[in-house]
Amino acid sequence: MVKKLILKPGREKSLLRRHPWIFSGAVQSVIGEPQKGDTLTVESSKGDFLGRCGYNPESSIRGRMWTFADEEVNANFFSSKLRIAISLRREIGILDPFNNSCRLVHAESDGLPGLIVDQYGDRLVVQFLTAAIDAWRDEIVLALVDHTGIHDIYERSDVDVRGLEGLDERVGSLSGDEPPVQIEIQENGLKFLVDIKNGQKTGFYLDQRGNRAAMAEFAQGKSVLNCFSYTGGFTVYGLQAGADSILSIDSSQDANELALENIRLNDLDEEKADFITGDVFKELRTLRDSGRSFDLIVLDPPKFAATAAQSDKAARGYKDINLLAFKLLKPGGTLFTFSCSGGISRELFQKIVADAALDAGVNAAIIRQLSQGPDHPIALNFPEGEYLKGLVCKVN
Repeated sequence: MVKKLILKPGREKSLLRRHPWIFSGAVQSVIGEPQKGDTLTVESSKGDFLGRCGYNPESSIRGRMWTFADEEVNANFFSSKLRIAISLRREIGILDPFNNSCRLVHAESDGLPGLIVDQYGDRLVVQFLTAAIDAWRDEIVLALVDHTGIHDIYERSDVDVRGLEGLDERVGSLSGDEPPVQIEIQENGLKFLVDIKNGQKTGFYLDQRGNRAAMAEFAQGKSVLNCFSYTGGFTVYGLQAGADSILSIDSSQDANELALENIRLNDLDEEKADFITGDVFKELRTLRDSGRSFDLIVLDPPKFAATAAQSDKAARGYKDINLLAFKLLKPGGTLFTFSCSGGISRELFQKIVADAALDAGVNAAIIRQLSQGPDHPIALNFPEGEYLKGLVCKVN
């Protein structure tokens, strides 16, 4: 018996626009007693074929579309999708003699909902975030080895979203050798040590490559404050560009120590770098109260809101840190401010930053809009794929 998911009347509109999600409220019935992770044929209430999806009865997103065509979803299907995604990265030249790391697969934006694949030199790190993609893990690992020639593949499926899918968190080697404690990568000619086993996300914020380079354009001769600095990506770029001093703040002592190692790895002047381990909100207030000021400030906080429902609380957090940053900027100073929260739109983020400048009593202008790198593409049928929003603001 063919397993089917039947939509309620009128609920096929988003699928006709090729949006890949089917929410529970759009489902009229499910035929064939499918299990979590099974592939189902999707039909309208009138019986019109709409495509095939991966199914999860435990998630608010009941179905994630694999295809809108009448084709089989099997090992060859996933191999073809992976080949296309990897070929795109090769076509745009994201890997070159100065860069050996990038995102190879960006989930829905590459037609593979729930799958993240990052390349770090001669290793891959993968995340299986949904039950539907998790059901195809073995086939996907084999296809990745085939298309990349890389055998060392490590899983970092230790994220909260798996709980929403009824899945346990999971980490460990899927192919090849166990990774060392740290691996060395190269980005725009700079070297970075990455902990792919324990670091944030898959170990490094690959999506900020271009934005780190953009920040370096403003750093020469400047005093810099790097907030939520993690392992020092913006710090290393700033020092390499000739910053006079950089103060980095992060809540993790381990991250700060690795940032210092990255400075040394690139033979940069560590005397120009200071570190604070602590809560960024608290430390920004301490800097304000002590009369400190900076020429250039970077705010790259973690995700404050995964969904629109959490946007109000997140907006307060973004407002607070941007308000403090504007108060700490010298006249003529520059603010690089980011949001990676899916629940905060670009329009809302700009309004938050504008309100922060107003409350800080400064005049500021946006001189550049920033986003994630091209290895994190944004499918036109899935605007939610644009999660990283950035503004470069100049204080008058």
